[in-house]
Amino acid sequence: MRLDRTTKERDFNALCEALLAAKDAGEMARFLTDLTTPGERDALAERWRVAQLLEAGRSYREISAETGVSTTTVTRVARFLAQEPHQGYRLILDRMKEKTR
Repeated sequence: MRLDRTTKERDFNALCEALLAAKDAGEMARFLTDLTTPGERDALAERWRVAQLLEAGRSYREISAETGVSTTTVTRVARFLAQEPHQGYRLILDRMKEKTR
């Protein structure tokens, strides 16, 4: 059975609410470990690191060499960071900056 778009959107929103229920990084790590495969978890962590390195002004080639991710992945993260309407990376990067001040 294929899920329709409304069901998928509802499920995604439920996942977002579940992620928000974690009280700290330790609880989030436990939840993500259960929720994802090791490969999925590593891919998420790699993308987040790429976003942080881009924010720090590192070049695509430097990031690829340092992290081992493809330049295609670096480019994709850079596009979402700079151009896509969701601005999720930007939102969280800015919040993390505020947190360290």
